[in-house]
Amino acid sequence: MSRLIHVGNAIVDVALTVSGLPERGGDVIASATSLTAGGAVNTLVAAARDGLPAVHAGVRGTGPFADVVAAALETAGVEAIGPVARDVDTGFSIVLVEPSAERTFVTSVGAEARLSQPDLAQVEVEAGDVIVVTGYALQHSGVAIASWLSTVPVEATVVVDPSPIVATLDPGTLAAVLARADVLTANAREARLMVGGGAGAGAAGDAVALAALLRPCAAALVRDGVDGCWVAVAPGVPDATDVPRAAERAAHHVPGFAVTAVDTTGAGDAHCGVLCAALSRAEPLVDAVRRANAAAALAVTRRGPATSPASAEIDALLAA
Repeated sequence: MSRLIHVGNAIVDVALTVSGLPERGGDVIASATSLTAGGAVNTLVAAARDGLPAVHAGVRGTGPFADVVAAALETAGVEAIGPVARDVDTGFSIVLVEPSAERTFVTSVGAEARLSQPDLAQVEVEAGDVIVVTGYALQHSGVAIASWLSTVPVEATVVVDPSPIVATLDPGTLAAVLARADVLTANAREARLMVGGGAGAGAAGDAVALAALLRPCAAALVRDGVDGCWVAVAPGVPDATDVPRAAERAAHHVPGFAVTAVDTTGAGDAHCGVLCAALSRAEPLVDAVRRANAAAALAVTRRGPATSPASAEIDALLAA
């Protein structure tokens, strides 16, 4: 049976709801706070809730933050197969959530940054599995991950989420990872950073530019909030997705869903997890993206990171 294998950072989100970001040297009083598992946990939970068994292959620490992550994975039925570092805790991220639902992060890394090639060599990947790699993991373990990806079966699907820190990644390492990617999924800001922010290109143009960075028939997704998602596929052998090829200088628009957002933390992770679940069921790419759009729309109506909905909720929104 297919699985989602996530090698990224499972950390803790310390979320603070604020009226606005403080000025330099200033302070603001949070109206609400929460401490929950986040990062890779969001994607793993999203996939599991949509019916795809999920495993975490990243490094976990030892300490109070690691305990929060372990409890969240156990509750969601996600198996943790990665090593445990005994001398350091799991990392955490401070998340400032504004009234617009936009969020800003400050992250402190922990045990998750220790993922090594020997660790990855212990991960058994089978045909039909979906592997998720994030920019956060590449920042510290990029060389090991790129080397490992070159050895995984071609029948496994590799999904790459570059993350907000994509501009800090080593270009050579990122290129090596993208060379194995089947799907690249980025939000609009990340896409602009990756393609150089061409004037007037917009999300559609950025999707085409990203697809040109990928191997034949791989897909680039640019998530554009309430406007949905733009999809472009790199030139190659035609398939049944009905998505224009990057060589045609066009991208396919998959509309979003109008909702009242209260917190966008983890929306991209929810999108990624449900996308992976749909792809594992061999759903056509556009259908998989539409399902992921619905999941992300529902997720932002709730506060917290791991707010991805259950399959039945997604089905109901799609049928509405």
